[in-house]
Parts: sequence; structure tokens; C-alpha cells
Amino acid sequence: MRSTVPTPTRKPSRPKGQGQWAMGHREPLNKNEQGKKDDNPLNVRQRIEGIYAHGGFDSIDPADLRGRFRWWGLYTQRRPGIAGGKTGILEEEELDDRYFMMRVRIDGGQLDLEQLRTIAGISKEFGRDTADVTDRQNFQYHWIDVRDVPEIWRRLESVGLDTQEACGDCPRVILGSPVAGVSVDEVIDPTPQIKAIHDRFVGDRSLSNLPRKFKSFIGWLPDGPYECNDISLLGAHHPEHGPGFDLWVGGGLSTNPMFAQRLGVWVAQDDIEEVWVNVVRIFRDWGYRRLRTRARLKFLVKDWGVEKFREVLESEAYLGRKLPDLEAPQPPERLLDHIGVHKQNDGKYYIGAAPLVGRVSGTLLEQFADVAEKHGSNRVRTTPMQKLLLLDVPEDRVEQAVADLEAIGLSANPSPWRRNTMACTGIQFCKLAIVDTKDRARDLVGELEKRVPELDTPISVNVNGCPNACARTQTADIGLKGQLVLVDGEQVEGFQVHLGGGHAAEASLGRKARGLKVASADLGDYIERLTRRYLAARTEGETFAHWVHRADESEFQ
Repeated sequence: MRSTVPTPTRKPSRPKGQGQWAMGHREPLNKNEQGKKDDNPLNVRQRIEGIYAHGGFDSIDPADLRGRFRWWGLYTQRRPGIAGGKTGILEEEELDDRYFMMRVRIDGGQLDLEQLRTIAGISKEFGRDTADVTDRQNFQYHWIDVRDVPEIWRRLESVGLDTQEACGDCPRVILGSPVAGVSVDEVIDPTPQIKAIHDRFVGDRSLSNLPRKFKSFIGWLPDGPYECNDISLLGAHHPEHGPGFDLWVGGGLSTNPMFAQRLGVWVAQDDIEEVWVNVVRIFRDWGYRRLRTRARLKFLVKDWGVEKFREVLESEAYLGRKLPDLEAPQPPERLLDHIGVHKQNDGKYYIGAAPLVGRVSGTLLEQFADVAEKHGSNRVRTTPMQKLLLLDVPEDRVEQAVADLEAIGLSANPSPWRRNTMACTGIQFCKLAIVDTKDRARDLVGELEKRVPELDTPISVNVNGCPNACARTQTADIGLKGQLVLVDGEQVEGFQVHLGGGHAAEASLGRKARGLKVASADLGDYIERLTRRYLAARTEGETFAHWVHRADESEFQ
């Protein structure tokens, strides 16, 4: 009789660690984590000032160049002449130009004229007159030489601005209402809390190594994309405690878009700072660090659910107390962009004006400052919709101020196409981009103003050069994600089309019709055709997004 050898019992395999510090997973699991462990990225400023600004581009350590520089608002820009088809093929060093993009933090979007003129002067002297207003309320330069960076920092910091943690795996610029403190509809102005968070925690080395970037919105009014941030605090009334804020966590777009979720708690104004920093600390301790593609807070919130996230936030390790429950408030009808003329709470007026797809310049910003000064204003604002606001205009100066803004290319009465089109940086400067965005979006606005001048309702068009959704592709009425498409057997610049996205009461990720791609050169024809179908088929008061979600896919071709 043959003897049998018993089969060894296999122990169940342990799930791979996700690099969560709170679970003891401290060993770096990818090169980004290793770089942060080797040296706190904030330390790179000393090397920029002491070594690289003297030795120039060739003296920069690659680990600093493509990693730690970001913590001081610096990315290498794309080398000119590299086609979009090479974006995912070439190594970083092949894509790198010898110049940098630089972001200037403008937390809450608030500037005085001295700050604005400083930003404009730096653009003209060091950035070849480039300056884009981004949908993160920043200004962004290009063509920055590392040898000029210390002087740029000196000038910015002399007027209370900085570039610290404008990029990197850290708390980035805090979006805020551009009309905080002046809106007649605002109940609580959280500007003091935004400033306190910036002053206390930006540069805090205990928070400078997060699993990925951390984006914030804090405002009473629905005038920022609160569903798309890692944390948002949006104004809300509690039946017992009065006005405060509704807490949202875990939003983010890119290749795995997710809207933030309400935690169901009410946050008092005096508690904003404490709640904010403890959400950041949860992300630091529990966020996934093994794979960069799963490192944003949204993945942790999705896996935990809001009940567990709230439980951890209120635990002794973090807040150490319960927050009051808050029933879901009525969602706002739409996001506010503040374009046009609006009365302030002090009887003066603010004017919202639209540059073309966020593309401005140092020269234009100087002219903007001149207009503000001419009409007695010392305050301007940037918005998360790539717009500019002029505050504190006396009633008898409004009409002339509007005319003066129009004369420099900032329209307070733009067409719906100009008002509602945004674009990311695109292939001109961005190493991740596949197609041109800024110039194509600018030309598209002009085409559509001629083709469909009768448009009488907002249709947002967000143009993005790659899948990363910096221009919030998935939340536009018409979202355009850059890619190469085949036309007559040849690869040309084009876009995958997302339709019917939205914010606030119409919060929705855009619908992707199967195989719907459009060559860049054909965008004018396509959007005109789509718009006319909507205008012909809409019911009374029906928005473009509502029509998209009830229409047959054949209507989108």
C-alpha cells in the first residue's frame, strides 16, 4: 500500500501593506517616498540659494530637480518642440527644459495692489511676460531660470507672498471665496482662519510629507469646486448652533474621479483650523503610500466610508471630541463665478472680469493694477474659474471702470463662451500634456462667438491637455481630455469628450459616450452642432447637463 505524504497547509497570504504609517509601514515603497525620506523637501531651498542659483541648471541634483523643487512651487517646463506622442515615451530628463514653471500661492485669492504689481514685475523681468491665473487661484509663471529664484523669492516675500508648498505632497494653496468679507450674501468670513492655517501650517515639517498633494476649499459661498477637494468647508446653518460650515472630505478628479463626501458634521468658525489640521494628519498617518496612483485621500475615504472617517477624526488620536451632527443642507443651485457688477456689503461695488482662458501677462496685470488705482481700489481677487475681480469701486465709477477693464482685454460682460471656457497649461509648457490647450481654447472661444452668438445660457467648456484633469474636465458641460486621435490613418491632436458634468445641485461627472473623440481642428464644428441640437431640443429652463443625461448617445456624434 502506497503511503501518502500530507500536503502542507498553506498559510493564508497577508494582504500587501499600503504604506500606511499608522500601521507601521514606514519603509519607502517607491522612489517618491524614498526621496522624501532621504531629505525633507523643504530643505531644498537652502541648496537653491546656496548652490544651484550660483551653478545654474547643470548643478542641480536630479533628485531635487524632479522631486523636492516642487515643495517650493517649481517644476521643470516642457522642452520646446517635443510632440505630444512623445509624452509617455521619453524619460523625464528628455522632456525637461532648462527653465521652470513657478506657482505663487495666493490663499483665498486675495491681493493688494503692491502684491499685484510685484507679481507683474517678476513676470516681465524674469518670466518673459508670462502669467496665467489658474483654477487654483494661483498665478503661474514660465521661463524661470534657477539663478533668478532667490531674487524672485525675496521680492514676493517682501510683500507677504510666497511659493512654499505651492506644489508637492503637502497642503497646497487654500481656495477661498474671492468675495470673502465683501459679499452681501456672506454670513461668515473665514479669511482669518485661512490666514492662520497658512501662517501656522504651511512649512510645518510634520505635515510636509503627505502621501500625495492635499487640496482645500474654505468659504461661506459656493464659488469654488468644493466637491473636488480633499477637504472643503462650505457655509451652512445649524438649527441649534447657527451659522458654521459643512465638512466634505475625499474629493479629487484626474484618472479616478470621485466627488468629496459629506461627513455629516457642523464645524464652528473657531474650529476650522483644528478640524482642517486633523484631517491632514489622518491623511498623513493613514493614507496609502505604496502606489502613487492610489495615494490621494479619496481612496482612503472610499475604502473606509464616511462613518469610519468621522469616527477616526473624532477619536482621541485626533480631535478627541464629537462634532455636532448636521443634516444635509439644500445644495446650492450652481457655482458662482462673480462675473459682472455686484454690490458689496459696504455700498461699493466689485467687478468680475474674464481674461481669455486664464492667459494673462505681467503687462496685463500692471494695466489691471493701474485701472484699480485709477478708481480708488487697493484690492483685487483671483477666482477658481480663472477670473479676476476688482473690489471697492464707488458707484459713480463703475461704468468707467468696466470700460477701462474692457480696454485692456478683461471683459466684465463676456459672451457665454468666453465666460465659461477654461484651459490648463497644455503642451506649450507642461511635460504631461499631449495636446495644445491655451491657444486652441482661445481660438475656440472666438469661433463659437461667431458660430453660435445667440447662446443664451451657460455651457462650460473645460479643455485639458492630458488625463489629469487640472481644468476639471469631468465637471464641465463639455469636458475635453487631450489625446491623439486617428484621422485618415494619421495621428493628430484631439480630445476625448465628456458631456454633462456639473457642480452644486447638478453635481455629476461627465458622461462619456462610447468612442466619442474629436480632432482638435474639428472642435468648432462639433461644439456648434452639439449646441444647436441642445437649443432645438431643450424644454423650458432645461440646462445643457439635464439634456445630456436624458438624450440618446446618437445626439452626441
